[in-house]
Amino acid sequence: METSRSTCVTGCWPHVDIVHSIPSPRQNPSMKLLYQTHSPYARKVLVAAHELGLAGSVEIIHHETSPTWRNVEVFALNPLGKVPVLLCDDGQVLFDSSVICDYLDNLGGHPKLVPVDPKRRYRALQWQALAQGMADAGIAVRWEAERRPESLRWPTMRDGQLQKVIAACDFLEREMIASDAIDIGAIALATTLSWIEFRDVYAFREARPRLSSWYDEFCARPSMHATTLSGDTKD
Repeated sequence: METSRSTCVTGCWPHVDIVHSIPSPRQNPSMKLLYQTHSPYARKVLVAAHELGLAGSVEIIHHETSPTWRNVEVFALNPLGKVPVLLCDDGQVLFDSSVICDYLDNLGGHPKLVPVDPKRRYRALQWQALAQGMADAGIAVRWEAERRPESLRWPTMRDGQLQKVIAACDFLEREMIASDAIDIGAIALATTLSWIEFRDVYAFREARPRLSSWYDEFCARPSMHATTLSGDTKD
């Protein structure tokens, strides 16, 4: 996954400049995205950029981050020490995937990913929030299942967080409506489900034909093919 390394202060993971290029007719990207190839939050931003036709305007810079390692370059831009972080062409620095997606969606003056119609708007935003919670819970499951030293793992916490993922998948199976609409809620859900599948957190496809069908259809989109997840977390 990594192609080159820069010198880094002890205790942080070095970054890799431009781990993959994004095909686009546009040249000279004007924004920089601090990214991680195995983050559901970062992938959401990149899929959104593709769907908005902005992929060629974004230079991708890979950074490893973890609560147990301090990446000083990321901390200098985001006090939470997390990616994604967007460096805008006007010098503004944005972090949190939802904020970055909203910024990208409004660059043209006519938002596409957050619907204007109130009913569709709040459904999209609610699904984005649901996806965020699913990803947060899934990461907590991984901490208690494999990332923490075995003697420090808490099975009760693991199971409680997993129940959130299961309940969310059951909710989606009930509420999922076949639609061609590509909004921020759909992007967030698809990228979160892809991470859950990538990390083998939970087999959400079992007994959920509607959710599985929707997910497979969304995964066929060029934006998903261009942003596949890869790599391992470094703690």
